[in-house]
Amino acid sequence: MLREFKAFIDRGNLLQLAVAFILGVTFAAVVTSLVNDVIMPLVGLGTGGVDFASHFAVLKEGKTAGPYNTVQAAHDAGAVTLNYGLFVNAIITFIIIALVLFFIIKAYNRATKPAPVTTKDCPFCFTAIPIPAVRCPNCTSELQPKAE
Repeated sequence: MLREFKAFIDRGNLLQLAVAFILGVTFAAVVTSLVNDVIMPLVGLGTGGVDFASHFAVLKEGKTAGPYNTVQAAHDAGAVTLNYGLFVNAIITFIIIALVLFFIIKAYNRATKPAPVTTKDCPFCFTAIPIPAVRCPNCTSELQPKAE
């Protein structure tokens, strides 16, 4: 049983998946920091100093009555809050990650695009010949031009 487990762990796909998962988690942390620490302060400056992370609505007062200045203060008082500002941050983070992945996949697809087909097989000797050829250079058979 231990041998089977070792064979399972040694498979390349599992290791690739683990590496991809770890890179994905760290990439998400970088993008979250980018949104929270770089983009949202700039958006806040553009909207007159609005900090989306501190936007919330109190649904139910806590032990200590409000008003609460921060989400943390509301939670410490036991209040139930609707944190729509954090949700806006999460949406922006998602959009950035989706765009980056879109561009990565687009670049990968462009890099792995198959080369255009420039040859065909001679129907008599099966040698690869250029598509516009009307005679096979190997067996000298006359080829029928494609009907267009």
